[in-house]
Amino acid sequence: MSWRSSCFPRRLQPNKSIWRALSTTRIHPPNIASALALRPSDDPEDVTIQVSGTVRTIRKQKQRAFLQLGDGSTVHNLQAVLDPGHTQGLSTGAFVEIQGLWRLAPPGKEQSHELHAQHVTVIGAADPERVKRYPIQKKFQTAEFLRSIPHLRLRLPIHALLARLRSESEFLLAQYFRNRGFLRVQSPVITSSDCEGAGQVFSLNAGGPVSKDCGGRLLEEPFFFPQPKYLTVSSQLHLEAYMQEHPKVWTFSPTFRAERSDTPRHVSEFWMLEVEMRTQSLQAIMDLVEDIIKSLVQGLQQGSFLEELITMKLSINKSQTEEFVENDEALTDDGLSNRWATLNEGPWPRITYKEALCLLQERFTSGKSRFFHEPTWESGLQLEHEKYIAAVVGDGRPVFVTDYPRMSKPFYMLPSAPEHSGSATVSNTAACFDLLFPDVCEVVGGSLREHRLDKLETSMAYLGTGAIGNLSRQTVGPNEVSAATKGGETLDWYIDLRRFGSVPHGGFGLGFDRLLCYLTGVHNIKDVIPWPRFYGRCDG
Repeated sequence: MSWRSSCFPRRLQPNKSIWRALSTTRIHPPNIASALALRPSDDPEDVTIQVSGTVRTIRKQKQRAFLQLGDGSTVHNLQAVLDPGHTQGLSTGAFVEIQGLWRLAPPGKEQSHELHAQHVTVIGAADPERVKRYPIQKKFQTAEFLRSIPHLRLRLPIHALLARLRSESEFLLAQYFRNRGFLRVQSPVITSSDCEGAGQVFSLNAGGPVSKDCGGRLLEEPFFFPQPKYLTVSSQLHLEAYMQEHPKVWTFSPTFRAERSDTPRHVSEFWMLEVEMRTQSLQAIMDLVEDIIKSLVQGLQQGSFLEELITMKLSINKSQTEEFVENDEALTDDGLSNRWATLNEGPWPRITYKEALCLLQERFTSGKSRFFHEPTWESGLQLEHEKYIAAVVGDGRPVFVTDYPRMSKPFYMLPSAPEHSGSATVSNTAACFDLLFPDVCEVVGGSLREHRLDKLETSMAYLGTGAIGNLSRQTVGPNEVSAATKGGETLDWYIDLRRFGSVPHGGFGLGFDRLLCYLTGVHNIKDVIPWPRFYGRCDG
């Protein structure tokens, strides 16, 4: 007996005697993926199975009809052979239940077995005339067009696969943290502050609706919140509150950025995995990030996801595929397989911002690399610089870049080096990192947090006045801190986390959707998010 399944663990594959016992009964596979895994190739007896799903296509002939059935559990369709009498009322989009004999397919067919229908039940009919107006037809469809109908593109095999991949990834991540003693917590979506300080936040309209009194006069309702509130850009500050009591915490939640950009890397709503833990080592945080991603990839490799992704990349029309992937290499078996394999190779490279800058400047001044933006200490790393670092330093692997200039980072980050005893001198870099992936660039960002009350207040004050570069030459008293953070009084609760005792700690945020872009070879982040929201568009 030949039994080949990418859907079940080897220990669950039945032996020949069990298969013979099963062959005398009717089998109800839970989904089409399970049905396609049945391979009783050397058993002479017919096996009766019953499956249900959506009609993908139907081709009618005089003597028989051929139907392709799918249900989202796999990118592969199940072929059913029907008598003409069974095709009554069947059309693309109908949901049916089919019972029949699971037999070997004729030589040369794509699948080894096919279902010879004995009974067909239409559970959900589809009007053939309306189906003709179905927006997604068998022709070229641009990714931009499909984004305008997110409620219907979910029916496409590639998006069904992405949905399953997201689900399995979330499960594996939750399992990883649970097995290592992390506490999963929930953080608010409506917040009082902009964690990143970039100003790219969605503000809530706190005013109530306008109503009329009995005399028809307009009455304006009082504000819902007495102060401005925002949609969260990060859960970090709230995770720090949890961390004061629980050593290791994490959350997985939606995040919002009001960036007026329409690039393949940006959307207004996306999902972030964020972690906060007690530690004094930035290296320990990077070790954790690397282990999390490697563990996730290894878990996904236990299923059929990679094989299905490769199948989809090779089967989609080339011109349409270019909307999904950035280069032809990701279309090939080796290209996508190598991505996954490379992630599991040895320790990922780690370099400082200064080292990265020296490398970029040498390439720029020598003319060996043509960058549109000249790399400088103050301007930071542009997208083209990050891509070069990931490609050259990482050689296909992700790269950690550490110790960025402090002036470009938020107030809560700890300086890279301890302050000199008896001196006001402060390091001009922050104990932080970005993890850069080939093609998609920044996927993870993290740092150690400033846990000392006086230093945090000083940092907040100077960031408020835009003078963080003067930290080494000035000192600030409590009164000046209050003045500098005037209007930012909503962060007083965050200062309480230090005011009443704190502990050295750090954490990171992982852009879940960008990571999926890399794992799937999908070029545009809008195509891995089921309902993408981005500048100028919010469909559905």
